[in-house]
Amino acid sequence: VQLQASGGGSVQAGDSLRLSCADSRRTFSNNAVAWFRQAPGKEREFVARISWRGSSTYYVDSVKGRFTISRDSAKNTVYLQMNSLKPEDTAVYYCAASLGPYGSSSVREYRYWGQGTLVTVSS
Repeated sequence: VQLQASGGGSVQAGDSLRLSCADSRRTFSNNAVAWFRQAPGKEREFVARISWRGSSTYYVDSVKGRFTISRDSAKNTVYLQMNSLKPEDTAVYYCAASLGPYGSSSVREYRYWGQGTLVTVSS
């Protein structure tokens, strides 16, 4: 598994962005995938995860109703659609793949990590 995250940028509050996480080796079809984020001076926190078939999704409370995680198996890509962005969403966003099919909200569950993409939301 080799992950490549992209789609970050600088936007205004209320705007939308879509992050992508592509598996260049086309091998993460059996893995749960999650998005984490890390703001300056803070620990990395769980944002959302999706099971290997896409049948189960979970979100941190602060993004529920605003963010949507999805996966396109044909493209070996997982997406994070982020709507109604807030300044507190500003962080480097990382995608990660677990060893198992369902994952969890713990960073320790994830074996493979992308390089991160910066999202900056200004008020």
